[in-house]
Amino acid sequence: MIFTKKHYWLNGCKEKKLTEKNIIQIFLPFLFIFFFLLPTSSLCENTPKIKLIKDQEYFPVVNEAIKEAKRSIEVIAFEMGYYPEHPSSPSNILIQNLIVAGKRGVDVRVILEVSSWNPRVTEKNKLSGRILCQGRVKVRYDLPFITTHAKLIIIDSNIAILGSNNWTYYSLTQNKELSLLVEGYPDIIKELENYFDKLWEESSPS
Repeated sequence: MIFTKKHYWLNGCKEKKLTEKNIIQIFLPFLFIFFFLLPTSSLCENTPKIKLIKDQEYFPVVNEAIKEAKRSIEVIAFEMGYYPEHPSSPSNILIQNLIVAGKRGVDVRVILEVSSWNPRVTEKNKLSGRILCQGRVKVRYDLPFITTHAKLIIIDSNIAILGSNNWTYYSLTQNKELSLLVEGYPDIIKELENYFDKLWEESSPS
């Protein structure tokens, strides 16, 4: 193939001028492949969706979302259990993956419940909070006279997961639980982020 300054090319013994019509004819098959033959999933990855998460589906969904987070993770938990004697417990894995996310540059913030009337939950959350803090994750605790029973995760200002699940062994492995994953609804996500930020400002680092 030989090109001249006037954009001529040699095809056998016949010269043809490279016109706009020729260009369209050349690229039309590629456009057809892109728009009609590629899998629809590859073209619609950011389609808004709401997904029901039932029972033990919660752990793999949340774990994958944490692993894929690129900018920010915000968590509100009523009860977060870390079990030193069971390192492979699902909640331990989620906590460790929050730490890993922070180490790769993701801004991770966690709000945990504490109270004077529920020492079991308070003790469990304080232990998880210490482990997260040691991993350079930002942790705050709600005011002792307020019960924070919400369970919320926001990923990259684009995905929110909220529902009944605590980060405890029974909640993640045996209980009947329901949560929702909301993705690609900016107005809803923004309201949830505003709620998180308000609670963050009202909470204490110790």
